Amino acid sequence: MNARTIRTLAAALSLTAALAISGCSSSGSDSGSDSGSGAGAKSSDAPEAAKPTMTVSGAFMPEPVNDKMAGAFMVIKNDSKTADKLVSVTSPLSDDLQIHETKDQKMQQVQSMDVPANGELKLTRGGNHIMFMGLKNQPKVGDKITIELRFEKADPVKVELDVKERTHNAQNSTAH
Repeated sequence: MNARTIRTLAAALSLTAALAISGCSSSGSDSGSDSGSGAGAKSSDAPEAAKPTMTVSGAFMPEPVNDKMAGAFMVIKNDSKTADKLVSVTSPLSDDLQIHETKDQKMQQVQSMDVPANGELKLTRGGNHIMFMGLKNQPKVGDKITIELRFEKADPVKVELDVKERTHNAQNSTAH
């Protein structure tokens, strides 16, 4: 094994341990949250009526346990008749943001996630989420982290993630 393979394996083991500690795999599948930061894509081209418009609610990041990784959770709403896909995420906090899908209690990186027409993509603890790998600094409770969501069709959406306590779950803090 070369040094890069060893570093990759070590990072994967660290990720697994940290996710167990940080609650990435904790339960909670439906986030009906409207707390937190929200943002909407703005389309300046009126003739492009078919272009989806995305809005975000309940965006947060649990305080990371170290500077190796962190998770981000939110609800992305598509109020248009055109389905779209979340294809990438960027942030000044990390050069390596990944879109993760959870199936059968196992997470894996995916290239994109569907945002259905007139529907929602829920990124929740224990479910699909965004992972920050190799943080440039370690955010603390009360900080705000800026990310940009990029879609296949819709304009990019800038979102501010509120850094919450490690045990925070949007579902527990929202009145229904």
